[in-house]
Amino acid sequence: MSHSLRVYKFGGASVKDAAAIRNLKAIVQRQPTIQPLLVVVSAMGKTTNALEHIYHLAHTGQDYTLPFEELRQFHLGVAEGLLPEASRDEQGRLVCGEGSGSLHCLLQELGDKLATLTKGEYDRQYDQVVSYGELLATCIVAAAVGAKWLDVRPLIRTDHSWREARVDWPTTERNVREQVQPLLQQGVVLTQGFLGGTASGQTTTLGREGSDYTAAILAYCLGAESVTIWKDVAGLLNADPKIFPNTVRYPEISYQETIEMAYYGASVIHPKTIKPLAVRRIPLYVKSFVDPEAEGTKIHDCKHGTLAPALILKTNQCLISFESKDLTFISEENLEVIFGALAQVRLKINLMQNSAISFSVCTDWHEYRLRKLLEHLREHFTIYYNTGLELYTIKNYTSEAISRLTDGRQLLLEQRTRQTFQFVSRAVGQPA
Repeated sequence: MSHSLRVYKFGGASVKDAAAIRNLKAIVQRQPTIQPLLVVVSAMGKTTNALEHIYHLAHTGQDYTLPFEELRQFHLGVAEGLLPEASRDEQGRLVCGEGSGSLHCLLQELGDKLATLTKGEYDRQYDQVVSYGELLATCIVAAAVGAKWLDVRPLIRTDHSWREARVDWPTTERNVREQVQPLLQQGVVLTQGFLGGTASGQTTTLGREGSDYTAAILAYCLGAESVTIWKDVAGLLNADPKIFPNTVRYPEISYQETIEMAYYGASVIHPKTIKPLAVRRIPLYVKSFVDPEAEGTKIHDCKHGTLAPALILKTNQCLISFESKDLTFISEENLEVIFGALAQVRLKINLMQNSAISFSVCTDWHEYRLRKLLEHLREHFTIYYNTGLELYTIKNYTSEAISRLTDGRQLLLEQRTRQTFQFVSRAVGQPA
């Protein structure tokens, strides 16, 4: 356990190109050399999106040559612009990470995996391919920063829940303490976010935007002093400034408030990040890599007064309604069947509401998962669904905030509790 350890997490925007990586290096070098530092890095820029596209093309038998070559040249170009000759072997290839060999080797491995995909096991193969975004990024960043490259996949042990793997905490904690602690005494250690591995050595992923969660897992296992997430915003804001004007920064906020905001879809923090930090009372800082000296936000065990309303938007939503075919009430037995089917196809409920003979849920839109849900339940229920919807949440709402978001919108469903107001509406431009 290292109570002086700091964990830094840098997302895709903070490593999107050579200039961004130089900025990351400057931030890391501000850290006192006497204090151990563990750095968690995401895929560069929009690499995960690019890999998802390439994977879809390859899995469906389409030509992925051009987008794969663009991805390859992008990473090689960033590396060429960053790294000195000393970082290359006698063939001029970038060397970084024990066992990985070079950036060229990683790209070759990725190409081989794409060329040998099989028709089934979409989610399992997804994890084996899309994980290369983090491997490529950390290969480059570790060499640029002069940090020790660490493969996180043998350390964070998970089950086989592809794309949303669940952590085996006892095994993970033992692995991390035994293998990471000695490395921290040698200098800055840099590893991948988002990734884990099964007992048989297959790569898993922890869910989109899961690098925050990785930082929390490692901090928990090592008893870190703090975690800092470096973003392109001034801290934890009450709304996404790309969507809502006149945002407000929270100087500090409690674990509980942050968990609820993340659950409802706030984009700054991954929903699973807070719990392991709260268990060990590890504070989480959200700071700007654009202005590293700015205050940012401290998330910790604290009390505070009334907060500015948090405005949260989830797009690409699907509203599904189940009606009993024989006009019987929606009973506990009906709900058990519906919840069981939703869990089986891994559709997460973002909002739910019931009436006498119907039950409605709002979920993220997944065409394949919805199709499987209909197969499971169409014998029991009449099912209707709408797609292309938006789910708005106002945490700590005021009447002014509700009017601001609902005016001029067609509301398909709304729900209000003591502190939270939510509604589902058609996206602007969607037909009625």
